[in-house]
Amino acid sequence: MFNIHDITRDEFMLDGNFAEDGYDWWWHSFTGISEKTGEEKAFFIEFFTCNPELGEDKPVLGQLPENKKLGIRPSYLMVKAGCWGEDACQIHRFFGWEKVSICKKAPFSIAADDCYLSETELRGSVSVFDEEAEAHPEYMCESGEMTWKLTINKKIAFNVGYGASKPFRDLKAFEMYWHAEGMKTGYSGYVYYNGVKYNVTEDTCYGYADKNWGENFTSPWVWLSSNCLTSNITGKQLKNSVFDIGGGRPKAFGFEFDRKLLGALYYEGREFEYNFSKIWTLPRTRFKCEETKDEIIWHVNMDNADSMIRTRFRCKKKEMLLVNYESPDGQKRHNRLWNGGTGEGRILLYKKDVSGNLKLIDDISVTHLGCEYGEYAEK
Repeated sequence: MFNIHDITRDEFMLDGNFAEDGYDWWWHSFTGISEKTGEEKAFFIEFFTCNPELGEDKPVLGQLPENKKLGIRPSYLMVKAGCWGEDACQIHRFFGWEKVSICKKAPFSIAADDCYLSETELRGSVSVFDEEAEAHPEYMCESGEMTWKLTINKKIAFNVGYGASKPFRDLKAFEMYWHAEGMKTGYSGYVYYNGVKYNVTEDTCYGYADKNWGENFTSPWVWLSSNCLTSNITGKQLKNSVFDIGGGRPKAFGFEFDRKLLGALYYEGREFEYNFSKIWTLPRTRFKCEETKDEIIWHVNMDNADSMIRTRFRCKKKEMLLVNYESPDGQKRHNRLWNGGTGEGRILLYKKDVSGNLKLIDDISVTHLGCEYGEYAEK
């Protein structure tokens, strides 16, 4: 079972050694519809926090040349917002910790100026001019303007189990933690992006909400999720379905698990989980990510004692962006982390019998795919 809601995992996790060597972020992605033209646009909004114990009244940017030279580590709240498509961009707004107020325990909330996030609300704005983005590469962003006001309804969760449970959180056992309180989330409200209004409704937003926290980022980094799924057998949209796959190379207590993913498919009320930490289910994962001239392509096969999924996804690079983060130690290791929200693909879902023979349950088309892939060479 993975559809277990637990808002304590959405709490602020930067205590202990993570307070001065850690990050914690809350990610939201969804589709809006232009009020003027009726065209779709895929958006994302993220609240990213870093090293609160090192905080000052102003944000400390780790990619600022003088900070890099002196070994000064980053400390701030970064509000990241933007869109995917042929005009894909990310816009960053930074706050010093003295400007940030947080309700750390469940139900969590965070606020700075007009930017606010809780379990049920998301509002704020970001704005960076062309000359600012050009003059300040330490902002790690492009130029643009975005304002939003949304309500959040987290419908289906991907609770990854023991790895993010309180004992492991208290021990700071993992390098990177993950919890998807709303792998299927309904958003409603509006977004203004560069002066154009987009309406967001629960029925057409194909929304997603998760969080990550830790002290560094995994490599390879893989994420794939969508709740816009259609059966190729019946031709019907699967309105009570969603899948989520993430991971790469998890590390626990300094030990590295090479090329491991966590995966869940909620199929019209039935749960299919592929979780390497639940060894009694006999999970196996094989994946490959390719970068071609025009696309990023993912091949992921996952199975357990009872079922199997075979998947293939793709996203056009011209509709993606190279998403930017710096680690709490001030290093920017991922410089080709492809991030998109307009991918598509296919899932073949099989049931296994006691002899291991496969029977096709469904052949599923996927659109509005959230997706990431990046890998860096260890120094």
